[in-house]
Amino acid sequence: MTTASGVAPSVVSGTTPLPTNSDSGSSLTSTAGSTLAGNFQTFLTLLTTQLQNQNPLDPLDTNQFTQQLVQFAGVEQQLKTNDQLTSLVSLQQTAQSTQALGFVGKTAVVDGSTTKLANSAATWTLGVESNSNVAITIANSTGQNVFSGNYPVTAGANQAFTWDGKGIDGTQWPDGKYTLTATALDASGAPVAVSTQIQGLVNSVDLTQSPPLLSINGQTYTVNQIKSITN
Repeated sequence: MTTASGVAPSVVSGTTPLPTNSDSGSSLTSTAGSTLAGNFQTFLTLLTTQLQNQNPLDPLDTNQFTQQLVQFAGVEQQLKTNDQLTSLVSLQQTAQSTQALGFVGKTAVVDGSTTKLANSAATWTLGVESNSNVAITIANSTGQNVFSGNYPVTAGANQAFTWDGKGIDGTQWPDGKYTLTATALDASGAPVAVSTQIQGLVNSVDLTQSPPLLSINGQTYTVNQIKSITN
């Protein structure tokens, strides 16, 4: 662009040139906000200089400058939004860690079918929608079936089932992890959905994971898997 006298206006020394299309592929760094602010000030300086020296017979296209102003403002707002989202994520992670630490030493009930047999006792909680006959099978950590039986269970979400660690033949199985599988049929023989939960002491929390993992009976669970907590 030339001035009314036909001489191109000089650019103020020390300013940073505006990014061109070739810069669009470069990656953003932590200094993106300050770089954008510097470029924006340079853009305003160039815009003001051009407006002051424009040719009255060939005025500048104000729509183009307005569009560029809007683009600069949009990018700046997007960068600020990203910074705020990063802060929110950090706060959420801190809150999850604090909540998880508060569960240590308490007894938690979580969805699951694997628990520990300790002192000849392992307990699961069953939930059925209607009175049913429940077929239960218990397997050890190697997948070997060590117990099976059929039991009438009334409708409800907190039907406790405790196994004394003895197999069908009366053999006492050692302490360790055991998995319960349950299927149910109502009085008419129709299948009924069965939910299984286990309970155990929260003995540790792994804060290096996101979300944090609670250790219960040798298994790990997230906070949102916990159904209830008791002291």
